[in-house]
Amino acid sequence: MKKITALLLACSASLIFAQSISENRIKEIVTTLSSDDMKGRKVGTPENEKAAEYIAEQFKKNKLDYCYGQSYLVPFHYKDEMYFNVCAIKKGKTDKLIAFGAHFDHIGEKKSGDDNIYNGADDNASGTSAVIALSDYYKDRNDEYSYMFLGFNAEEIGLVGSRNLADNGEFKKYLPNINALFNFEMIGTKSEFGANKMFMTGDNVSDLDELMNVNAVDDFKIVADPYLSQGLFYRSDNASFVKKNVVAHSFSTVDMNHQNHYHKVNDDISVIDFKNLTQLVNSFAKTLDNTLKKDFKPRYNDQLKK
Repeated sequence: MKKITALLLACSASLIFAQSISENRIKEIVTTLSSDDMKGRKVGTPENEKAAEYIAEQFKKNKLDYCYGQSYLVPFHYKDEMYFNVCAIKKGKTDKLIAFGAHFDHIGEKKSGDDNIYNGADDNASGTSAVIALSDYYKDRNDEYSYMFLGFNAEEIGLVGSRNLADNGEFKKYLPNINALFNFEMIGTKSEFGANKMFMTGDNVSDLDELMNVNAVDDFKIVADPYLSQGLFYRSDNASFVKKNVVAHSFSTVDMNHQNHYHKVNDDISVIDFKNLTQLVNSFAKTLDNTLKKDFKPRYNDQLKK
């Protein structure tokens, strides 16, 4: 009997570890956030708040813990107005944290035209889908690490939401425990490097990509930043945490030299390669699982400029 029980427990653990995120789930998230009903999710609009509430609802379904307070919605003030970031935690056996983030706001609507909604499917419903999907992936785990899931608001007006969160007095307690923060930014298209590949901004300032690539699965690879001269490392929400000494990078697939949808009304679900996006998220999760089995301590080097 003891042998049977042990076998069943082992099988159960194996099933949890081997679970995968479905393409339908990814498509559901991206389609919801980039629908015309969301009107481009511009900060300060009812639709932006609706998007925040949708993300919080997904975290609630996964029975995650609040980061603090009594809600996944974390308020902040900017120019006398109140907005919301979204934050949830899946607690593990220790306080060591791996954080996943993406901004969910976009730029709203044009004043005229047959198609006047900036749907923001790639920018950044795609990245947000990864954060929610990873909360699905880790919801039943009891790992050494705890996992944090972040929806950043007001990125489009200057990284306002992530900066407010990083500076928040109640949130600051987490900062020393975050081993790495993975920020997903526009991952809905196939990269110029091929399927199941993404690049890491600012790869020259830390060894995070190297630690991941050593443990990569299914031909997944994090490619060196091909746009170092554009300073993307300092232009997304990871930058708010870099200033707090957290190893934080953004991960993307967008071809900056040939894309034709950035901040345009054609950034809708027609640009999303759902098969590749789904494969990316699953491969990333399994690669991270392999990486965290080892001594995981990514570090900045002397190339970092704060």
